[in-house]
Amino acid sequence: MIKNSKLPNIPTSIFSTMSKMAVDHNALNLSQGFPNFPSDPVLNALVDQAMNDGFNQYAPMQGDFELRMEISKKIEYLHNHFYNPDTEITITAGATQAIFTIIAATISKGDEVIIFTPAYDCYAPTVELFGGKIIPVQLKPPFYSVDWQEVADKISSKTKMIIINSPHNPSGMLLSEKDMLQLQDLAEKNDLLVLSDEVYEHIIFDGNVHQSASKFEALAKRSFITASFGKTFHNTGWKIGYCAAPERLMKEFQKVHQFVVFCVNHPIQKALATYLKDSHHYLKLSDFYQQKRDFFLHLMEGSNFKIIPSKGTYFQMLDFSEISNESDIAFSERLTKEFKIATIPTSVFNEGKKDFKQIRVCFAKTDETLAQAAHILKQF
Repeated sequence: MIKNSKLPNIPTSIFSTMSKMAVDHNALNLSQGFPNFPSDPVLNALVDQAMNDGFNQYAPMQGDFELRMEISKKIEYLHNHFYNPDTEITITAGATQAIFTIIAATISKGDEVIIFTPAYDCYAPTVELFGGKIIPVQLKPPFYSVDWQEVADKISSKTKMIIINSPHNPSGMLLSEKDMLQLQDLAEKNDLLVLSDEVYEHIIFDGNVHQSASKFEALAKRSFITASFGKTFHNTGWKIGYCAAPERLMKEFQKVHQFVVFCVNHPIQKALATYLKDSHHYLKLSDFYQQKRDFFLHLMEGSNFKIIPSKGTYFQMLDFSEISNESDIAFSERLTKEFKIATIPTSVFNEGKKDFKQIRVCFAKTDETLAQAAHILKQF
């Protein structure tokens, strides 16, 4: 028994809780963010080929060089910023490991870290694990836009980092160019680091453009960028992502990375290096998921949920305030147990567990699953 837990108040992840409940009650699982359709057989075959070609031992600590080159080319093509594949890119065991490593490498006892809530649930515990203090800025429905004056007011002499996530999980909002310029100004004025979680970088709707931290010269100089191949290529269980950062920051990242995982899955890295050479494999993703979003929203027309279409990610928020006065947790549990559909209550991601009567659903599902889900939800 550990007498002094370093994270004494951390419960089981809501994703694990709701997915288990979905299994226990034989419910459609629209809670955890994973597709229920297969990854591209071409990519799967490339993994098999890499295994058969003998890439079954440790990869280089920084990651396969060819893959790092392709990532560098992709970022330069999309955002006009060059990251040196030798010194500024590291392949990670998913974006969550990258986020953990960034925080481990930079946050010390007493450092303050600003996050925007609702926030992905790994940010705050990791900061706390290394003695930092979370300073939350609550984004408010229905549009979840950032009040940059509020952010400025919360910056102190102890502030070390701001964590951003765009496209944003769970709300589906996007940071605009204006947002990023204001972030850049605050980061420069206050000498702050930025952790930019960009795992849904290729899932953007309605003609909008992803504003990567790498697009802004002064911001890129003080930013760590994380991304996820699992989100992009429908294989979240492979747990492959990457981190890109200026050399001085990447050196600190790799000091920790080598002792967290040292390196990650070698044959998958080789396969991704080949697969990324065809840019259509990621550039077509927005259209693919917009069709799914639109299909689901069309089916939901006439429902009693209030819905503002997601601008990115493969998540959609559903406001049930005109349906029930229950807490979002109670409502989600009832949906799962009685109506056989699992969703995510979003209060668990908010400052002070604020309940805005909203649940999150994942539409990275087959059309058949989405049709079944809409049929159930329209009963309310």
